[in-house]
Order: sequence, then structure tokens, then C-alpha cells
Amino acid sequence: MYRNFFKRILDFILAIVALPFWLIILAFIGPMIYFQDKGSIFYNAPRLGKDGKVFKMYKLRSMKMNAPDIRNEDGSTFNAEDDPRLTKIGKFIRKTSLDETPQLINIIKGDMSIIGPRPDLPEHKELYEGNEARKLEVRPGVTGYNQAYYRNTIPWKDRIKNDIYYIDHLTMLMDIKIFLKTAVSVLKREDVFVEKKSDR
Repeated sequence: MYRNFFKRILDFILAIVALPFWLIILAFIGPMIYFQDKGSIFYNAPRLGKDGKVFKMYKLRSMKMNAPDIRNEDGSTFNAEDDPRLTKIGKFIRKTSLDETPQLINIIKGDMSIIGPRPDLPEHKELYEGNEARKLEVRPGVTGYNQAYYRNTIPWKDRIKNDIYYIDHLTMLMDIKIFLKTAVSVLKREDVFVEKKSDR
């Protein structure tokens, strides 16, 4: 009942309640993003949603305009603190996760949930193996099991395993635990960027 009904209702209500606070944040952060390089405030990217449906995910732009797309070896997006593509304000909103706040709109539209697997790029669907496509059984989340407990410290394939674990154990109690753990991680700014490995 929670997974198929109440979860969506709670997502919608909480997103509507949070919307005015997000608009206040946007009023302060938006001009900073624009005046950094006179570019767009938002970055809209296609992502895989529930049942493989592609949707447009909204974020505050943290990178310079027309920044090149850099990927890790496993196909996931590159993410590092010294990434030269990040603007000054972009590095701040990435560390504080403020860049993800426009996804409140995605929640209201029904594209996303507050808690769920983070959405993959559309082309990642071709890279799924075995039961990995099961992560598309639920709406993707603004945060999720991986973001709460690991942030960006584990490989993409391991994140998918955790996503499936979450789907198999999805309850309101688990969502509450993930939400609280995420809040602590964001406040501490833990594991936001992938640490570079030594060449030794």
C-alpha cells in the first residue's frame, strides 16, 4: 500500500510544502549562477524514469556553459572537487546539494520521488546486465540508499545492486531512515566528490 499509493501522496504533499522555501533559495542563488558567466540558471538533462520512460530532470547549473561531457570508465558521470568545469558558485551548490533542489518540480510532476534510485542516463539502459533493469521498477529519487550511505564513493554497478536492495526492502521506515541519513550527510558534506586514486 505504501509503495504503490501513499508514497506518491507523501511525495506530492512534501514537495508542495517545500516549494516556497525553494523559491526563496532560488531568488538568492539564481542571480549568482547567472552573473558568474551570464549563462542559464538551470541545467536540464534527460534521465531514465520509472519503467524506462525518459524524462527531463531539472538541476541548478553548476558547470560552465557548454562544458564537455566527461565520463568515468564505467560510463557514469565524472565528479571531482577540482573539476575545472565547475564554476565557483557551482562548486558550492554541488557540495551543499542545492543543485538538486529544482527536482521538487520533477516530484510534483510525478517524474521522481523524494527517495529512490538516482536516475541513470538514457544510454545506460543498454549497459544493464542480468536483473539491473529492475531499478526502473520505481520512480527515481532526489536522494536514495546510495546517496545516504555512500554518496559518490562506490562504482556505478555497485550502486545498481544497492538500488535493487532498496526496491526489495522498500518501506516507509526505510525511506525515513534514508531521508535522515541524507540530511546528516549533506550537513557534513561527506563524500560529495570522488577521491582521486594514487598513481602508485
